[in-house]
Amino acid sequence: MPTLPMLLVAAAALVDVDGRVLLQQRPEGKTMAGLWEFPGGKVEAGESLEQSLIRELREELDIDVTEACLAPFTFASHAYEDFRLLMPLFVCRVWQGSLRPREGQAIKWMRPVRMTDLPMPPADLPLVAMLRDLL
Repeated sequence: MPTLPMLLVAAAALVDVDGRVLLQQRPEGKTMAGLWEFPGGKVEAGESLEQSLIRELREELDIDVTEACLAPFTFASHAYEDFRLLMPLFVCRVWQGSLRPREGQAIKWMRPVRMTDLPMPPADLPLVAMLRDLL
């Protein structure tokens, strides 16, 4: 079996004061459009995981997060058809600014026990059970 190229993506479980986690829906025109996922994105060359996540959260949701507020939690490793995804998930409970979707994506606050009611990418699903145990 050929080796798949590795794609490194950092993601955040933004947790509000009520223990709900923010999910965003992938917009039309993107791969896996319509599926609900944790905010985040590709780690660019020369970026740390935290730097990447801080940048992505600013770009996608117009919020500012400091590295000290990103707690490494768990990760997903999933083989898609043409790449292997490695996705560290950080938990974040503190940010500055009001959430404002900047890429046309829908957002929704969900309790972890209800997250699987929404269609999610296969790599995200194992992370939901971990969050359910944490929260």
